Amino acid sequence: MPGWRPARTPGRAVLRPGVAPLRVVLPALALLVNAFTWGVAWWPLRQLQARGLHPLWATVLIYGVTLLGITLWRRGAWGELWRTRSLWWLVLAAGGTNAAFNWGVTVGDVVRVILLFYLMPLWAVLLARLLLHEALTPQAVLRVALSLTGAAIVLWPAGGGLPVPRTLAEALGVIGGMTFALNNVLLRRHAHQSAAPRALAMFLGGAVVAGILAGVLAAQGQIQGPPPPAPGWIMGTLAIAAAFLVGNLALQFGASRLPANVTAVVMLTEVLFASGSAVLLGAGQVTPPLALGGALIIGSALLALRA
Repeated sequence: MPGWRPARTPGRAVLRPGVAPLRVVLPALALLVNAFTWGVAWWPLRQLQARGLHPLWATVLIYGVTLLGITLWRRGAWGELWRTRSLWWLVLAAGGTNAAFNWGVTVGDVVRVILLFYLMPLWAVLLARLLLHEALTPQAVLRVALSLTGAAIVLWPAGGGLPVPRTLAEALGVIGGMTFALNNVLLRRHAHQSAAPRALAMFLGGAVVAGILAGVLAAQGQIQGPPPPAPGWIMGTLAIAAAFLVGNLALQFGASRLPANVTAVVMLTEVLFASGSAVLLGAGQVTPPLALGGALIIGSALLALRA
């Protein structure tokens, strides 16, 4: 979910009915590792928050560690990013995605946040029309209608009223989905760029945007600053950073070896991992209206994959 997710390219494997060789099974398992990592990321983030580390500060530190790794791997990526000013928008989009998602799943009902985040196909249609000048096809209009209907059901208040975000977590879920859609549209726009500066832009955004937001909120007294150094939250932060790195490496392995549509379908299991873990651990609940709205939202995502 919210990490480096490069534009999909057709993989090398050819899927044949009834055939599941290791060259297909292993990449699929790698994608499941990535989906699981992001699907359950809310739990360790909440553990860090319980130790006094706000999810925004945790995001800064997690992506700061990753930035160090990219710098050691490709030092020249900084120069490429600096020279490609249009990639700076990717910094903002990726940063907004990670800040909103990590904050939202930490403070709210995980199931609702993850479903509102996956309104991404709705925003992707609108942004692709605005930035890439893509035509609004009948199927695109159908995806918008399904997403809006699903969102209205998810957000519909029990006592009546307009179906709009009413909590901080719900608003963060919607914002995260919007910025993630912008992130993906910008990746398509910059598909000709090499991978290193695009990856650097996304990880830099995760650290910078969260850092600026955390600093402003801390200065206003709305959140606390980072707690004093302690083994608990320091080791926890390093463990999450390592998990995110492994998840992204798994994504690169799987996505480069499977067809793009298969990759995207497997990645939707992130919703199942997030919802299932949240229900089991008491961080979310599934009601009939939420299930119906979620089914429409996921249906819209599946239509987007088919397109």
